[in-house]
Amino acid sequence: MMARRRARIATLEVFGTIGGAVQPSTYVPLIDAVRRSRRVRGLLLDIDSPGGAAAASAELHAAVRRFAETKPVVAYIRGTGASGAYYIATAANRIVAMPDAFVGSIGVIAVRPIVAELLRRIGVEVAVQKSGRLKDMLQPWRAPTPEEEEKLQALLDEVYEGFVGAVARGRGMGEEQVRELATGEVFTARRAAGLGLVDQLGDMETALDVASELAGVPRRAPIQIRPRRPFLRRVLAGPNEDLAARLADEVESRLWGRVLMR
Repeated sequence: MMARRRARIATLEVFGTIGGAVQPSTYVPLIDAVRRSRRVRGLLLDIDSPGGAAAASAELHAAVRRFAETKPVVAYIRGTGASGAYYIATAANRIVAMPDAFVGSIGVIAVRPIVAELLRRIGVEVAVQKSGRLKDMLQPWRAPTPEEEEKLQALLDEVYEGFVGAVARGRGMGEEQVRELATGEVFTARRAAGLGLVDQLGDMETALDVASELAGVPRRAPIQIRPRRPFLRRVLAGPNEDLAARLADEVESRLWGRVLMR
């Protein structure tokens, strides 16, 4: 009985770009450590994220799913739970969202600049030596060939199918049903609830109630788990920390990868 009275729900903020502010190298060990804690009986993910790098989103999804297999997880979407962030949320046992939150954006995108014309205008040439026919595929100094476009699309389709499968498993839906919703569009949580993408509308207090009920522990203040801030946030912190955080998220997401769930 004493152990039950001490048991708590842990909360973890997932704020910012996945692969930027939210790095798997920091979050995954933290989630695994909380999962092993005897004091923690459940996890509440506090999500406000537009998504981010596909591989990073998949890694975090796997960590949350491991947690949910042994202890309950509730995903609370307070502002935005889109694309990769929604991918992560689908690993939870229950999804609660504010009515006006943005949910969904189930899809994959690759973005890259093509600067061949700019380089030509300023008189810059790029010399390439390669040992593989497609080794310089998708580089910005030239337009992609039809073969390269086809291969990139195949890569995106493969990641997309994994996303669709994760949503189908997490939400108890058929894959064809998910594909009808996986157009990349964003829904309000009100509409998402009607489509089966969200379980319940409510605020943070609602989410804590749900998490406590699923975990079978008394409703009390949760344990707040916070990872260390990313390097660029620490460097740029100060009076303009909010602006610095957004800049850090964007810079780090660009450095992380080009295939995005965003």
